[in-house]
Amino acid sequence: MPDVHVVPDASRWGLVINGETRSTHENQQDAIAEGRTLAEQEHGELVIHGEDGQVRRKDSHGNDPREVPG
Repeated sequence: MPDVHVVPDASRWGLVINGETRSTHENQQDAIAEGRTLAEQEHGELVIHGEDGQVRRKDSHGNDPREVPG
């Protein structure tokens, strides 16, 4: 269950899985949309980075422990 990272890539946005760039997109929203689909298929986590490269949000897809309230 690999994490899918949305990261800045020069003037584009890349999708990185296991250190390998899978695709690049003109804007972050398109990269997030494709990344979310991949994370759902792999039951992994979508990790969204900001323009500075720092993680700004994580979304888990199918890997949440049952004992977590809410």
